[in-house]
Amino acid sequence: MRKYVIGIDYGTDSCRALIADSGNGCEVASAVCHYPRWKKGLYCDPRSQRYRQHPLDYTEALEGAVRQAIAAIPAGMSGEICALAFDTTGSTPVLTDAAGTPLALTSRFAEDPDAMFVLWKDHTAIREAAAINAAARRADTDYTLYSGGIYSAEWVWAKVLHLLETNPPVADAAYAWIEHCDWMCALLTGNTRPEKVLRGRCAAGHKGLWHAQWGGWPPAAFLDGLRPGLGRFAERISSETHTAERLAGGLCGEWAARLGLPEGIPVAVGAIDAHIGAIGAGIRPGVLTRIMGTSTCDIVVSPAEKLRGAVRGICGQVDGSVLPGYVGMEAGQSAFGDVYAWFRDLLMWTVQELVPEREDAAESVIPRLGEQAALIDPRESSLLALDWLNGRRTPDANQLLTGALTGLTLGTSAPMIFRALVEATAFGSRAIAERFIGEGVEIRSILAIGGIAVKSPFVMQTLSDVLGMPIRVISCGQTCALGAAMCAAVAAGIHPTVEAAQAAMGVREYVDYTPDPERHAYYERQYERYQALGRFVEQQTHE
Repeated sequence: MRKYVIGIDYGTDSCRALIADSGNGCEVASAVCHYPRWKKGLYCDPRSQRYRQHPLDYTEALEGAVRQAIAAIPAGMSGEICALAFDTTGSTPVLTDAAGTPLALTSRFAEDPDAMFVLWKDHTAIREAAAINAAARRADTDYTLYSGGIYSAEWVWAKVLHLLETNPPVADAAYAWIEHCDWMCALLTGNTRPEKVLRGRCAAGHKGLWHAQWGGWPPAAFLDGLRPGLGRFAERISSETHTAERLAGGLCGEWAARLGLPEGIPVAVGAIDAHIGAIGAGIRPGVLTRIMGTSTCDIVVSPAEKLRGAVRGICGQVDGSVLPGYVGMEAGQSAFGDVYAWFRDLLMWTVQELVPEREDAAESVIPRLGEQAALIDPRESSLLALDWLNGRRTPDANQLLTGALTGLTLGTSAPMIFRALVEATAFGSRAIAERFIGEGVEIRSILAIGGIAVKSPFVMQTLSDVLGMPIRVISCGQTCALGAAMCAAVAAGIHPTVEAAQAAMGVREYVDYTPDPERHAYYERQYERYQALGRFVEQQTHE
């Protein structure tokens, strides 16, 4: 009898469910459900960089995606589904009560954005992140050492601290916090009490200052120095963490009924989407895996003995956060596809205001811009852009930084600007690769996954030209969900290790891009201009 597993991938906009054959990784069925409240723009304020998602969006989208996927398979096959696993965005935490219920699911806080999940790209906690960094510099132990040396406003302790400092009613009601990836597993296994929840190594290490060197979470004394009582939040959650192929528990009866799945099947420990996507892509030592969507994440794994020490300015290095037995390292850009979407929305403003019936034209704007931009010789344009429209994630996190565009003339066209923005995102990618290599991390090749990687040859060719490296794009639209399915197969005992699951279930179709030598030589000079522009903007920001 064949055995099937479900990989569930929570992205920024939607939940995707993939039913895969555990023997070969082939897709049996899949479905996507968008978050209804998020789609309406509820609870968010882009001007203040507040991005919140209601927990009901997650549960409703999960139920819809899984049931739609099951409806697409032959009758009776659902009984052959033997495990499931999750990945989610991160850091996307929520405050909970003592039972582990997100505060937004209680009647008192049902409409309070501060009681909801704080999405990864929420930047309301910049001041709190600065306070954490300052405290870490004063402490005898620098608890940011394995988080690149800079704690980010995108990460859990800064976000929790911000909520507690700015919303007294929520602060009084909050008992603990939980990451989205951990909550999904807790919810589906019926094990939501904060003290009992199995915490994933991935989110804890990369976003929560967890490290074995200091016994897990930062000590209560350090956290209480940031805000009296904050230390209790670390004491109420287990200091033991688990890798993503580990068993979190069996699917509880309530959720088995809601999803239409067998009760008791294994549920694996949750992790962050980029790290699980790297598993689905077939990551291995020496391979930089780029997950390219609204933002990017760059994932590398290495044996611990090959590392010089702590890598500066990245989003953490954590033993077992990607592949068990290897140190996983993360970097990335706070905006990638979001940069292109911003320009699209800018161009569409007039259409939406004056010709609202043509709003559907927005879907074709970016592909058309890419087609026209590809025809432009970059050497004939004076444009240069900076990609920090949502701050800079790495190298060296700074959410206060902004984007820039220089060299405009009366002859500048929309495709020329779009090309400059694509080049800027590629330059930002190069800065990340150079940081890894400069810190002694081996990078021999690049894998790319995600919607942009699959759908935009222009972006991928430009990236290859700027990096001067070949790039292999994995031809799979559900690589993160596939990675989750691999972890589910290991948790169920179908495959003994993650590497064995990768070998059996991995994608074998891909597209290769190789750099054009002449364009690479040109981009060498442009990259120097990009760096100079970045230094100027950063200096002005600090002044």
